[in-house]
Amino acid sequence: MSELGEFLRQRRARIQPADVGLPELGRRRRVPGLRREEVAQLAGVSVDYYVRLEQGRGDGVSAEVLDAVARVLRLDATERGHLHTLARPPRGTHRRTPRQLRPGLRLVLDALATPAFVLGRCMDVLAWNAPADAVIGFSALPPGERNMARHAFLTEAGGRLYPDFERVAAETVAHLRLDAARHPDDPELAALLAELTAGSALFAELWARHGVREKASGRKLLLHPRAGELDFGYETLAPPGEPGLLLVVYTVEPGSVTAGRLAGLTAAAAL
Repeated sequence: MSELGEFLRQRRARIQPADVGLPELGRRRRVPGLRREEVAQLAGVSVDYYVRLEQGRGDGVSAEVLDAVARVLRLDATERGHLHTLARPPRGTHRRTPRQLRPGLRLVLDALATPAFVLGRCMDVLAWNAPADAVIGFSALPPGERNMARHAFLTEAGGRLYPDFERVAAETVAHLRLDAARHPDDPELAALLAELTAGSALFAELWARHGVREKASGRKLLLHPRAGELDFGYETLAPPGEPGLLLVVYTVEPGSVTAGRLAGLTAAAAL
């Protein structure tokens, strides 16, 4: 079953006929959501043409057709881009992520007063600053667990770290799903996905939903074993000239409970 076909099937299953102005004719539907012929009709293409898309044969399909299908299926901007990527998968995109930071980026990381860390491809944690270590404890983790996805799904400590674990899990899987489409020839990513699928039933379930999400910004709620609940925002930045690296910065409201707890943790770690 192709990634393109399964993504389309999952997305049309969530659209009801009434959502797109089609009448309910009283017949019992064998499948949830829209039928393939209904998507084709609304997108202005032949049924055979759309069926070929769901069979994974997206070669030669125009951007206009993909945009029409995306409109019918009510895809958001990230999902629309993902559809284009699946229909026209990139080739020769895999480049090994550098394992060492350039000195300037290391200085930026250490200059930040809030938790910050650098992710490589596959969500490997390549570097972190002192506040991030005080909050998450990267330096105490075995090297193999310094991976945000592996730590979340395959370790007990990762599960305890997030009070809203289901949301974090879904966001993590959606980020990996997006990355896998952009780098289909990355053997390290393929190996990580196989490990997570075999080791976590939740990961396998979420992966089958074909959700996609950019890891750009949001809220991160953590449960620290000593400081208690920590409520951060986060921003994810792509450092110029460093393809494959992401700088993740946790933000905190000045004067908040989390700000006070973070200050205590950082001070204690410095002793």
